[in-house]
Amino acid sequence: MNLFVLAGMIGPWQIVIIVFVIVLLFGGKKIPELMKGLGQGMKEFKKATDQDDDKENKDKKSTDK
Repeated sequence: MNLFVLAGMIGPWQIVIIVFVIVLLFGGKKIPELMKGLGQGMKEFKKATDQDDDKENKDKKSTDK
């Protein structure tokens, strides 16, 4: 079954159940720490992709001359 079809079937009750299970697994105190780590990881990923784009642009400019 296609992933996009499954994503279209997720409703508000399923989201509530998923959040409830996450709270049960990790506990209320651990979730902010997990979100902070996720945010830092996303920031590092974006920084790395921006640096990679800058490097490609420099390489392209140097070969155009």
